[in-house]
Amino acid sequence: MARHNVLLLFCLLITRSLVPSLALPDGVRLSCSDFVFPNNKVFASCTDLPNLDSFLHWTHDSSSTALHVAYRHSQVGSSTWVAWGINPTSKGMIGTQAIVAYPEPDGTMAVFTSPVTSYGNQLQEGNLSFHVSDLSASFSDNQMVIYAVIELPENTTSVSHVWQDGPVSGSTLGMHQVSGNHLQSMGTLNLSSGQASASHTGNLKNRLKITHGVLNTVSWGIMMPLGFMAARYLKAVGPKANPLWFYVHIVLQLPGYLLGMAGGATGLYLGIKSSGVHHPCHMGIGITLFCLGLLQISALFLRPVKDHKYRYVWNLFHHLTGYTVLLLSFANIWVGFYILKPAKTWIIMYGMISGAIIVSTITLEVWKRLAREGNINAAKEATTTSTNADNKV
Repeated sequence: MARHNVLLLFCLLITRSLVPSLALPDGVRLSCSDFVFPNNKVFASCTDLPNLDSFLHWTHDSSSTALHVAYRHSQVGSSTWVAWGINPTSKGMIGTQAIVAYPEPDGTMAVFTSPVTSYGNQLQEGNLSFHVSDLSASFSDNQMVIYAVIELPENTTSVSHVWQDGPVSGSTLGMHQVSGNHLQSMGTLNLSSGQASASHTGNLKNRLKITHGVLNTVSWGIMMPLGFMAARYLKAVGPKANPLWFYVHIVLQLPGYLLGMAGGATGLYLGIKSSGVHHPCHMGIGITLFCLGLLQISALFLRPVKDHKYRYVWNLFHHLTGYTVLLLSFANIWVGFYILKPAKTWIIMYGMISGAIIVSTITLEVWKRLAREGNINAAKEATTTSTNADNKV
């Protein structure tokens, strides 16, 4: 038995030394230093990139300004494109000089350079701002590798780099995800020390997007509709609900508007931090909601007394503005979901909440109409009874 164990251990060691990628089961992330390139290609430095199961190997020849790189992206299938690039002008995606690779339907690898000029960029082939040579790519064992030699400007000591992946159908490259790790796949390479660091810009933007979405969904999508329901249906209960319906209405609407203002401010700040990103429809509806909400809050302090001759005008304005705010709020929240593309759990959760609000509104509206008809019929019966009694007298 001991002899068999020694033999098994010897076989495992031989396998580990000859084929490192087979020594660990699928899904286990190897360190960049454990990887052996074909033809024993060696790089001076490597780093385990913090997102998207990626690794970068490089050698910087300061005398010739050449940067030899090998970008590895693991855990990907044949219907995925991968990209890595350097941004010589700023941190982030816009301005990145990218190298893109993906498997063609015939099994060969397509690899090309693509300058990223906007967030709507389709990764079309084009020349970069620096010279690239020895461009190639490989795909095996669910891992794509891009090889390239990049000519950097003289005296370059560090570069900002970005990496990404997305879907591909045939030769058509689709949009990558815009949430989670896909917003954090950027960092800095220190060519002098051979070290790499992650960028916190993606984390900040991701937190801002989540904050913006949560604040506006809670305010415009939950508190505002509930405030509307309190005013419309508690008031229908009758005099015994006075002034409860009014206070509930104010307690929901005023904080809801303040939260909406905070969400809008977060969105504006996010827009400033995301140059090149434009969502005019979403922003336009948001500004309209801000203005209409301000009018509603102002109307609270300009409300005429009940017996004022122009009170009906104020009521008409207040109600029409409120209905408009509700419709625009629901519409803009779903536009925001389309832009942000959050996890399906968030969409399902708000879908259930908004569905419950809509069903409750319909149910209460039916109840209100039935109650009103009942009161009218009761009043008619009382009038008829009184008239008959008078006739008998």
